Amino acid sequence: MLLRPIHYFLAVAEHRGFTRAAAALHVSQPALSQQIRQLEEMLGAQLFDRTGRATRLTDAGHVYFRYARKALQDLEEGRRAIHDVGDLSRGALRLAVTPTFASYLVGPLVERFHARHPNVSLILREMPQERIEALLADDEYDVGIGFEEVRSPEIAAQRLLVETLALVVGSRHPLAGRRRMALKALDNESLVLLTAEFATREQIDRYCRRHGLRPRVLMEANSLGAVIEIVRRTSLSTLLPATIASSRDGLASIALAPSLLERTAVLMQRRGAYQTAAAREFVRLALGHGAGGDG
Repeated sequence: MLLRPIHYFLAVAEHRGFTRAAAALHVSQPALSQQIRQLEEMLGAQLFDRTGRATRLTDAGHVYFRYARKALQDLEEGRRAIHDVGDLSRGALRLAVTPTFASYLVGPLVERFHARHPNVSLILREMPQERIEALLADDEYDVGIGFEEVRSPEIAAQRLLVETLALVVGSRHPLAGRRRMALKALDNESLVLLTAEFATREQIDRYCRRHGLRPRVLMEANSLGAVIEIVRRTSLSTLLPATIASSRDGLASIALAPSLLERTAVLMQRRGAYQTAAAREFVRLALGHGAGGDG
């Protein structure tokens, strides 16, 4: 009987208003308000400050929000545990990945997983790492693939593989035949890079600052596919995992020496979360793939 008002309470808190929450829940605003009032009466505390233009949680509301969200997460995990099938004759996997991994790592993993368990449904989303961590913590996804710089204390990470970033150029670029180049030569390059919301860009900027490099960033794009097409069709170069270049036509990768830009990929899950059979199997396959494919 308490689940509905808790759902309503969380919706109002997340949407910061009764009108938007009622629309999201597909209920009338008076019915929603009544449920919240009854919950406040039962708890003996006011959960929302309704005096301003925006509806805000009171101090008591902030405290209750943490416990209410955790309680619903536990109940949802219990529901999934009941319906989980250990032999993977059915089931579901929710996977979130950062963009660069989607282009070369996720494809082989999904291919192997689906070949072994064709009746398990898969939801795959590509997004920045900060968003992945938040959604894992909210139990919206089972597994994430990102980088080792995990910021949320709610997320546990397992090392997957180490990848090397190289200078990636188009096949008609003057440097396309080179195997290796001096690090300082990056100052002579004009680059197209992912935009600042991506972890890859943050890592590149940090790397350049540490080594005193000042390449010219002439273009930015918020899509890895766009970056690759620009490199293919122009004289611009980029910094991406060498594996991407080797798996695509029209691209070449050039190793940077003496210092290589390396980064560690990790599998992420919510600490203490229930692992479905599908999630356990995917993690097992991914760790096996990483152990055999460190580059």
